[in-house]
Amino acid sequence: MSKRRGLTLSAALAALFVCVAIPGAAADQQTEDPTYPGPVFKTVTDKSGLLSLQTNGRPDGKDMVFRISGAVYANIEGNAYDPQLRHGQRLFNIEGYNIRRLYRVPGTTQLYQLSREIVFYTDPADPTKILREWKNPIDQRTYPVVPINNDTVNFGPFNVTSSYVGPPLRQMHDETEWTSDIPVRTDFGATLREQFGLVNGVYAAQEMFDFYVDDREVAARTVAGSIPKGAMDTKISWARTSPWAPFMCLPETGVRGQLTYHARSWSLDSYLDVEPWLRAEIDTAYPLFKAAPTAPGPSENSWSSFYNKQLGKGATTWSGWCAANGKG
Repeated sequence: MSKRRGLTLSAALAALFVCVAIPGAAADQQTEDPTYPGPVFKTVTDKSGLLSLQTNGRPDGKDMVFRISGAVYANIEGNAYDPQLRHGQRLFNIEGYNIRRLYRVPGTTQLYQLSREIVFYTDPADPTKILREWKNPIDQRTYPVVPINNDTVNFGPFNVTSSYVGPPLRQMHDETEWTSDIPVRTDFGATLREQFGLVNGVYAAQEMFDFYVDDREVAARTVAGSIPKGAMDTKISWARTSPWAPFMCLPETGVRGQLTYHARSWSLDSYLDVEPWLRAEIDTAYPLFKAAPTAPGPSENSWSSFYNKQLGKGATTWSGWCAANGKG
C-alpha cells in the first residue's frame, strides 16, 4: 500500500517532539502535549495489544483514516416485495471514511479512540456518483439521501498498562488476522422518545469486522518499547445487518426486511490521502470531517445522528420528516 508518511491535517494536531537524553537508553521522542499517547503505548508488550491499539489510532497521536468502500443490499424474508424491491438487490454503493486519533487522558494511562465518520450512499452503477435523492419503491415517493455523518464516534477510556492485551490472533498465510463481532441493541423509543418505525422502537443490528495485517508490518510495528510513526497498514472486512436507513422512510414494523452492508476498509496516514473526488465533497459540504475530535464527548450512530440533524433533536418526528420530505 502506498502511503505518504508524516502528513498532518493541521499544525494544531502536529506533535512537538524534543530529543531527551535518557541514561542507559537511546534518546527518546517526547512531546509537551499531555494527551500524546506515545508514552502509554510503549509500555505495552503483548503483540495483539500492540496491533489492536494501532487500529484505534496512530501511536504518534496524529490523525489517521480508515477508508470505507462497499455496497448495501436488500435482505427481505421470502422475497416478499418482488419485483418492486427484490431480495438481494444492490440498493447503493457506499464510499467514505472514519478519521480517528488516540487521545490520552492527561496524567493517566487511559486512552480514548476519538473519531468522526462520513459515508456517502452512491449510485449502485457508479461508486463515485453521490446520490442526492432515492425513490422508495414501496410508496413511490422520492426522499433526500442522508449520508452516514456521525460526529462523534468515541470509544473508551480503556486503561493501557504493561498488562494490556488484545484479542486472539490467527495466522492466515502471510497475514495476521483477528475478529470483532458486535451485536447492537439500542432502545430509541426509551432514549430519544422516537420509534423510527422500528419494532418496539429498538434498533437491533450486527456489526462484524475482520482485521488483516501483513506479517512484515506486524514485525515492524510490534517492537516492545517503541512508538511507531504513521498508520499501520491494515485491511478490514466489514459487514452489517441493520434496519432500513432512516432516510428511506421504510418502517420496519410495516415493511419486513433489513439492509446488509458489505464493505472493505484500509488505513491511510491522513485525510490528504483520501481520493480527490471524495475530498472535494467533504471540503465543500462537510469540512468538520476533515479532522478527528480533539477531546472526548458523546457519540452518534446513523440513527441518533439523523435524530440530531434531520429531526432537530425531536423538533419533528421521523414520520413527520418523511411526510414533509417525500416528493411525488
